[in-house]
Amino acid sequence: MKKWILLVLVVAGIMSVGQAQIKIGNRMINTKKVLNAASNVASAITLSDEDVAALCRESVKWMDEHNPVSAPESAYSRRLDSLMQNVGDVEGLKLNYKVYEVVDINAFACGDGSIRVFSALMDMMNDDELMAIVGHEIGHVVHTDSKDAMKNAYLASAAKNAAGAAGGMLEKLTDSQLGDIAEALSGAQFSQKQELEADDYGFEFCVKHGFNPYGMANALDKLSRLSDGQKSSMFQKMFSSHPDSVKRSARMKEKAEAYVKK
Repeated sequence: MKKWILLVLVVAGIMSVGQAQIKIGNRMINTKKVLNAASNVASAITLSDEDVAALCRESVKWMDEHNPVSAPESAYSRRLDSLMQNVGDVEGLKLNYKVYEVVDINAFACGDGSIRVFSALMDMMNDDELMAIVGHEIGHVVHTDSKDAMKNAYLASAAKNAAGAAGGMLEKLTDSQLGDIAEALSGAQFSQKQELEADDYGFEFCVKHGFNPYGMANALDKLSRLSDGQKSSMFQKMFSSHPDSVKRSARMKEKAEAYVKK
């Protein structure tokens, strides 16, 4: 399997102050405007919900183009299709999902309804555990955590300056800008409170759709026991690096036991 590729090119660092314009993709960017935008923190671009949705679509499209997407007839795709077939829409959001055949242990969901699951994660999780993680990631979307992460990813990147100088964020971003945003989005870290709320959503997601209520607890337990070796990833760290990771798993186990006793 191919290693997940994230291409990040920093163009701002090689700009010459003496240049009046620089070409990015098929557009000429006024470097004076870019530098002015970079130096003026107070004028940072405010993103609307429509802007965020557009960024999500563009970023996920970029990731699909730069990762080996599992074929529809593959065992990975058929498994995920089977698990997701009865889920349908989530709170009015139409879901679309794919598998990346890569060695990283990861998964993410985006505000446009896109869900991407990495094959290495599927290899280590049973169906109930996998769906708990999918539910956890959807929880971040439902709670707007992912929307906020996208805003932060955009505002922290050089893309905001180049897009603003080009005359509008909704103009198509360059490949390097999308790579920058995509990396920040897929590796976004959330607060402990957000993670706990997403754990709860993952548990409820399993119960609602007929999966084992212990799925969330067992998934957290597996992730927390991963060693700091080759299979470790930012995703694993997001789930298990908190000092209370064992408590998170125990908390989900208590919720499952209470549900089973009803």
